Amino acid sequence: MNQNISLNGYGLSNKLLIGMGVSLIAVGGAGYLVYRHLHRDVMPSKWRRVGKLQRVNVFPVKSCAPLEVDPQQEYDCDVLGIGIGNVRDRKFMLVNDNNEMITARGYPHMVKIQPKALPNGLVFSAPGMPDLELDFKQLKTLSEDVHTSVFGVAIDVMLCGSRFDKWFSQFILKKDFGVKLVYYPYAGPVRKTCPDLKHMPYIRQQDSGTLNDATSYMLMNLASVDDLNTRLKTPVNPLQFRGNFELKMDVDEPYSEDHWQWIRIGNDAVFRIVAPCTRCILPNINVQTAERNADGEPLKTLRSYRLFNYSSPALGVHMGLRHPGNVKVNDVIYVEDK
Repeated sequence: MNQNISLNGYGLSNKLLIGMGVSLIAVGGAGYLVYRHLHRDVMPSKWRRVGKLQRVNVFPVKSCAPLEVDPQQEYDCDVLGIGIGNVRDRKFMLVNDNNEMITARGYPHMVKIQPKALPNGLVFSAPGMPDLELDFKQLKTLSEDVHTSVFGVAIDVMLCGSRFDKWFSQFILKKDFGVKLVYYPYAGPVRKTCPDLKHMPYIRQQDSGTLNDATSYMLMNLASVDDLNTRLKTPVNPLQFRGNFELKMDVDEPYSEDHWQWIRIGNDAVFRIVAPCTRCILPNINVQTAERNADGEPLKTLRSYRLFNYSSPALGVHMGLRHPGNVKVNDVIYVEDK
């Protein structure tokens, strides 16, 4: 048999054969990238228990206190975030006269504003102020929108009304104007991904939630907070980190959350860990006294050992919902079992 007969026997030149080979490699590489993209969010088939859900926090107004609820309350987790019926996490926010977001970073006493759920609304209380009720049905009749942004990401929100503006202005600024209460009017996530997280491989646009800083869910491992507290002169309350979920591990493993990829709470709610939570100065505010720590703690200590390659230290994890479900305190928390 003539050994020179092979593909060249079909009249194909060496250059063409090389080109075909390169094309096949390129197609194969593209196929792998498509496969990897389609399978990057495949939920685990096996789960491993790590602890229980010790506390749930819903913050109806950004930078204010969490909702006061019955300890046995059940919460629903959907793509917008955690909530109870129409009361959703970070659905409301405060802005100044220039429509710029204001938070407890600039006005620490905002953490003393306490919301409580009503059948179809909220009631706000604060030291030295009369209670203020908000009926969600009234919000639907308002149409004036406000152009604002959350950490550089533009968003159009709606005004709640002048009587709310006056109440919040009086408590925060000690005058009758200067602060406006706005709300998120959309049925789903519309904000773009936070620029600082765009490079994270598992994040989706829909993880932006309502008016959250970064994503719709955040989990704190209490073992990590306990370890941090061993390094501080004055221990901090986990609530200062403003996580939605506080995990009490069966066996304490501080910072083990750095290595997890998936979280399941209870039977149904499944979350993808999409990024570490890098910290600003807000955890330096005592949630009981609303005073900043004079020594810049706990941020100062966190910077000494949790900085990594970020511009600010990391503690806690940002998550995106991958399967909706209901959760309650004492639900078992699972991670992927490799």
